[in-house]
Amino acid sequence: MPTSPWNQVRHHVRFDWGPTAAAALADDGGTLVVVDVLSFTTAVSVAVDRGTAVHPAPWRDDRAEALARDLDARLAVGRRSVTAQQPWSLSPAALRAAPAPERLVLPSPNGSAIAACARGRVVAACLRNAGAVAGWLRDHDRAWPVTVIAAGERWPDGSLRPALEDLLGAGAVIATLPERTWSPEAEAAAALFRATRSVPDAVRRCASGTELIEAGFAEDVEIAVELDRSSAVPVLREGAFRA
Repeated sequence: MPTSPWNQVRHHVRFDWGPTAAAALADDGGTLVVVDVLSFTTAVSVAVDRGTAVHPAPWRDDRAEALARDLDARLAVGRRSVTAQQPWSLSPAALRAAPAPERLVLPSPNGSAIAACARGRVVAACLRNAGAVAGWLRDHDRAWPVTVIAAGERWPDGSLRPALEDLLGAGAVIATLPERTWSPEAEAAAALFRATRSVPDAVRRCASGTELIEAGFAEDVEIAVELDRSSAVPVLREGAFRA
């Protein structure tokens, strides 16, 4: 394969940002690990823990509603649109409190968009299951190479805003993979995770954590910082993340 500045092809563990990188790396083979700590992959982790198959949707419009109808699935709504009839949303706290459906369509402009553009094996990782994901990768010879993609957030103009919580989540996965295989980008992510005195406190105080807390969703942040609480590894199969 010809080398290029962005594919880190010489390394077995790579790290990059956003859906554009995921699409550029989609043909590299191996496994793509999506990290969207606040909150898509944390929400996937919570739902999969409860036995729900999660169908990612990169849009929150009529297409998501149509997908839910076609799949006979429940549709997650916006955090502030939760009702007794529709108690499922991108909020991990809401998903934990609501009845666990068999199938859930979960729209997200960041994590879902990455999962949608990826090809091959896709895994959802967050701080809750980073250790389990890393163990799964180590145990599956066919998982390599591993590309860890931090979802990041969006500026008002739609451009990517790198987000600390996703960098830490990516580093948490990479930090327990074989070091000799890391790209410099992966090495830097792991180094930041290892050097952060309190990862939960950093996520609470970072821009995204502060935004959610001030908006009244502090419980979502607390669930997101449950380090290695989950042993489930959500793998995208037949259009849905399942344990």
